[in-house]
This record gives sequence, C-alpha cells and structure tokens, in this order.
Amino acid sequence: MFETLSHLALQQYWWAIVSVLGGALVFLLFVQGGQSLIYTLGKADFTRTMVVNALGRKWEFTFTTLVTFGGAFFASFPLFYSTSFGGAYWLWLLILSTFILQAVAYEYRKKEKNFLGSRTFDWFLFLNGFIGTVSLGVAVGTLFTGGNFMHDEMNFTSWSTSLHGLEAFTCPANLALGLAVFFLARVMALLYFFRTISDGEIIKRSKKQIYINVPLFLVFFLAFLALIFLREGYAYDPATGAVFMEKYKYLNNFIEMPVLGVLFVLGVLFVLMGFYRNIFCFEKCSDRAIWPVGIGAFVVVTTLLMSIGYNNTVFYPSLASIQDGLTIENASSSKFTLTVMSYVSLLVPFVAAYIIYAWRAINDKKITREEMENDNDGHVY
Repeated sequence: MFETLSHLALQQYWWAIVSVLGGALVFLLFVQGGQSLIYTLGKADFTRTMVVNALGRKWEFTFTTLVTFGGAFFASFPLFYSTSFGGAYWLWLLILSTFILQAVAYEYRKKEKNFLGSRTFDWFLFLNGFIGTVSLGVAVGTLFTGGNFMHDEMNFTSWSTSLHGLEAFTCPANLALGLAVFFLARVMALLYFFRTISDGEIIKRSKKQIYINVPLFLVFFLAFLALIFLREGYAYDPATGAVFMEKYKYLNNFIEMPVLGVLFVLGVLFVLMGFYRNIFCFEKCSDRAIWPVGIGAFVVVTTLLMSIGYNNTVFYPSLASIQDGLTIENASSSKFTLTVMSYVSLLVPFVAAYIIYAWRAINDKKITREEMENDNDGHVY
C-alpha cells in the first residue's frame, strides 16, 4: 500500500502525523497549566494535594505524547533533529530538564522519608508548568521565525550565536506564542478542575482565574497571529529548492489551502464557544467546557503546523543562511524508512482508542477531600 506512494506523498503523510501529535500535545499541556496554579488554587497543603492528584491522574499522558511527538518528528525528519538539537541545544535542555523535574516530583512528592519536603516538589511542578510550557511554545515559534543555523556540504550544523537557542526568547512572535500556550494550558487546566474536583474552595478560585487567564490567552494568541500573518514568510521553489521570501506567506497558505483555512477558523470558533459556555452559563456548562476548548485547540495547532509543511513552505527557516532552511523534502528520511514507518503508524488508532478508554476509566469520579483522607493504598501523589 505505502510502497505505491511517492517520496513526496510519504513526506506529506508524515508531516500530517507530526502535526496531529503536536496538536494532541498542546491539548494535554493542561497538566502543566494546572501545575502553574498549585499555589494560586491551593492555599493550604491539603488543597494543593487535591490539585496535584487531579493532575497526577493525567501527567503520564502528556509525558508520553511529548516523547512520541519528538520521536516521530525526529525519525521522519532527522535533519531537523540534528539541526535543532545540534544547534539550539540550550533551549531543548531547558525544556527537557523541567519535564524531568516533573517526573521526579510526582514520584517522590508524598514518599516516606522525603527529606526535601513536599513543597520542594510542588515548586518542581510549578517550574515545569511555567518554564516548560513557555519554552515549548517558543521552540515551536522558531518553526515560523527561524533559527541561527548553517550547514556545510556534509549537513554539519553550526550556530551563529553563542546562546544556542536561548536567543529565541528575544523574538516577539516566539514569546507571544510561548505565553499564549502558557495561558491556554492554564485555562484548560481550570476547565479540567471543574470536571474532576469536588471542592467548593478550589472551584471558586478556579472560576476567578478563568476571568484572568482567558483574556491574557486571547491577547497573546492574537498578537502571535498578527506577527506571523502580516510578515514575510519563507517559501521555496520545488523545482530547484531555492528559498525566497514571500509576502504574507503564512496567511497565504491558509487561503491557498482552503481546507486548512476552514478547519483553522472552526478550531478558533470551538475555543471561543468553550470560553462562552464557561463564562456565561457556568452553572450548566462548566464541567463540559473543556471539550470544545480542547478540541478547538487541537485543531488550531494541528492546522498551524500543517500549514508550514505544505504549499512549498520552509518549516524551519535559517536566519544565518537562508538557503539552508529546512523543508519536508530536504529534511526527511529516505523513502524506504518512511514506508516502513508508515506501516507502524497504522497502530496509532488503536493506541488512541486505549488512551480514550484509560482517560474515561481514570476519571470515573471526582476527587473529594474524603478520598484524599481515606487513601490506604499509598496512591496519593
């Protein structure tokens, strides 16, 4: 089946898979968003424990999806892996270190003889929630704005700045996307708490935070869209591979690929509908608002990522040497490798079905104070 596809078709297929995994990852970042709210919602140790345990039921989904996203991206487009990790390594080390802190915190927060104390691990979770989400958004932003890399004739990567990726934080578009991802993760976490925690004190504080974080997300997300849609983008000639600048490239991609454009608009509308349901019909809809927001965020991120891989677009521009920019054609694995990987990808629907089943099984009832007090199996984080 996959053997009959051209190399370009396989490259497009795998870019679609990578984009879908990226959309799923952003949705699951509500775990990190909730971790950044530990001290905002939990004024006492007991309420902080309730918040952590609500998130603890899901943190492995996010961690696994991050690894799967990175693995699929780097296996299908290995030149991106060698370029980004080989050059912008301080940015990636910053991201990965916060996720390591997260895993350690959930494992040891309530262990006996924890000489560091639970508050130390709460701060580990907070750092992952804040630094992890902002940094991940900044890293994704560089797919639009570019990195300071150059390649020699053997595709060996060199970086033109000594900051090796940290300079991405100085780009307004990158920072806007990083903060948009951060506040979106917080909003989705608050909606998740409405659905999974039965505690009047936490719910009351969560509702107040909705009115703060929704406007902040909208401001930074709209700022990011304005900064990328109104700028020149990086395109390439499919016949020669030559990279050139095109006015309004990223906006044109949605116009010239109307299916993606329509899906992007629908995703935005879903997010706004979820905000409306939560803010204006809180009593009736608050515990269900996470689904339109989550689905909308998934669709928006997926279409944004798809748009920079298709329509002769450079998905990782070079700021140091424009012709070294990466495209799905010059950065991908061989046709044989992509073909073999494509057969493995047929297992994805079964994995997704298991995740949905596990999600529903884990969230069969809301967390209560009584559950935290009467835990006799040592399952409290």
